[in-house]
Amino acid sequence: MLALLALLQLQAAAVPSIPGDSLPTVTLAEALRRATGLDPNYVAALGQVDNARWARRSAFAVFLLPAVAVETDATKNIPQFFNFGTLKPESYAVSAQVGLRYDLFTGGQKVAELTRSAAALDGAHAGELQARFISALLTEAAYYAVLAGTELLRVARERVQRAEQQLAVARARVTSGAAVQTDSLQLRLELSRARVGLVQQEGGVRVARLTLGSRVGEAGPIDAVPLDSILPSALPVTLEAAVDEAANRGPAYRLARANERQAAAIFRSRLGTLLPRLSLTGVGIGYDNRFYPTSAKFTQLTLTVTLPIWDNFQRLTLISQARVTRDVFRAVRDSAERSVRRDVVAAYDGFTTVRATTDLAGEQVQVARENYRVQQARYRTGATTILDLLKAQADLDDAEAALVQARYATRLVLAALETILGRRLFPEPQQK
Repeated sequence: MLALLALLQLQAAAVPSIPGDSLPTVTLAEALRRATGLDPNYVAALGQVDNARWARRSAFAVFLLPAVAVETDATKNIPQFFNFGTLKPESYAVSAQVGLRYDLFTGGQKVAELTRSAAALDGAHAGELQARFISALLTEAAYYAVLAGTELLRVARERVQRAEQQLAVARARVTSGAAVQTDSLQLRLELSRARVGLVQQEGGVRVARLTLGSRVGEAGPIDAVPLDSILPSALPVTLEAAVDEAANRGPAYRLARANERQAAAIFRSRLGTLLPRLSLTGVGIGYDNRFYPTSAKFTQLTLTVTLPIWDNFQRLTLISQARVTRDVFRAVRDSAERSVRRDVVAAYDGFTTVRATTDLAGEQVQVARENYRVQQARYRTGATTILDLLKAQADLDDAEAALVQARYATRLVLAALETILGRRLFPEPQQK
């Protein structure tokens, strides 16, 4: 018996609490702003938008304007050599030419490139929006993990305080002979478990703060500013409206349609390589012994017709690859359109369920707190057993933890629905 008491005393040694007041803090709005700019996926998506814009400009320019090239070269001849500009031997010969080339017929490739570039730009915008909301979702998850961990840390500390208070009561009752010694041992065991849970929760909070700091660009831990505890009671959009909005404007589904259009345009462009190509080229050439050459000038206008005959199946290989890519993206788009209702319903009903769970969890906390108060009073008077008191205390601990988890799960499910829709349903949560 003495050995057991000594072991319990060692397990119940006081544990240090983690400092929180000295840590730098960040609001949710600031965390979202900072994390988005640091997210590699978002930076890449933003770069894709810029690339797609330049590709779109190129597609229009090729359709309307000729390609222009300017070339010049200077040559020193040892010994002197005939200069076509001065028509005599010269040590120096300078030539320059300006060339303009315009493709009159490309088998529909220029039209296909216009279509492809438009689809690529639309897909890049959708990808940027999707990456922004995914980054926001991950940031909110890290932010809520810090807030939930901090509140669960409070619950763990209150559990330790309750266990300490009940242990003092049990010792007094054992000393007075109103209770047996096992009551004191049971409460010492509960105190030890409560302190172990406190140590584990403190470790979880430290990791959560470091995770949040990493997302917002800090090497050390960052604490989260608490949010307004009022949760939205209902969504500002009906289920059918949310499904329709996601199908038409949701970034993931827009991206799937844009990728299919882009692949189809590439396939049409590859088919154009089987047709003749008609090009018009104009070249102005000048020769002299100095720059800019003006002694002799020539102008050439060339009409070129290219008819592909045989290239060892290279064109057909590219056509086959483009067709397979188109079919794959078509299947991806079909799958996305079939799953849009499932995705929205899962997030929509998830919010409704978790929101209702939060209300019920609040009621459970009130009931558990009152039950604990009653059992505590009854134990003091000897009207109940230590096991009933411990069960009431465990029920209160579980109810408070469930309430904390349900509150932040509600916010996280809402963020997931906003990621699907590609827009905010509510303003940024208010800070206290």
